[in-house]
Amino acid sequence: MKSPIYFFLIFTLLIGLEAKSQVDTVRKSSASRTSIQLNLGTQGIGAELVHGLSSQFAVRAGANIIPLKANDVFKFDDFKSKNSASADFTNVHALADFSPFAGFRLVGGVAYFFKAEGNINITPTDDYTYGDITLNEEQVGSVDLNVDWKGVAPYFGIALGRAIPNKKFNINFDLGTYYLTNPKTNIAGTGLLKGNSSQSAQLQSNLKDYRWLPVVQLNFNFKL
Repeated sequence: MKSPIYFFLIFTLLIGLEAKSQVDTVRKSSASRTSIQLNLGTQGIGAELVHGLSSQFAVRAGANIIPLKANDVFKFDDFKSKNSASADFTNVHALADFSPFAGFRLVGGVAYFFKAEGNINITPTDDYTYGDITLNEEQVGSVDLNVDWKGVAPYFGIALGRAIPNKKFNINFDLGTYYLTNPKTNIAGTGLLKGNSSQSAQLQSNLKDYRWLPVVQLNFNFKL
């Protein structure tokens, strides 16, 4: 006859194996609810860490940057110049996703823009003649137009595709907008163009409603 201790040890071992199996399942399930995604779109390039709280809710935290600059954007009749336009945007953001049905999400959240600047510079490259007066490049001067939306910006939009891939990878899309702070503007001129500096207030008034930053974004999502 086998000792009761023998059966007790077998029973304890079986319970231990079952408990380990459940812990491994929980850990695997938890890991499968987290992913990292790289993105590319109108808010630049960036990355996000995504965590699924349930089958319908997920949260995201990430950062994006826009480093854009273009030369000779504008052409002026009878005025030879070199000019440039640039956009320098950097943000960190936190978003929440709600999925009422598979493949579609409502998204809301907030971002802080460390940088949100637009700049246009115009510099003459030739002498300028007005009647009998001829002015050289230095006398004509240059002009800089700056716009700054730095600060907190709420976000709302929709997303297409799963927040967490079913397998190891998926591609999904974001469509939405940030509502930026009221822009601060400045016009700085030199030489003959120095008089444009007085138009800073008018420029700010003209741009006061330009606070929407649209987001059309492609996401490459990898499950961790």
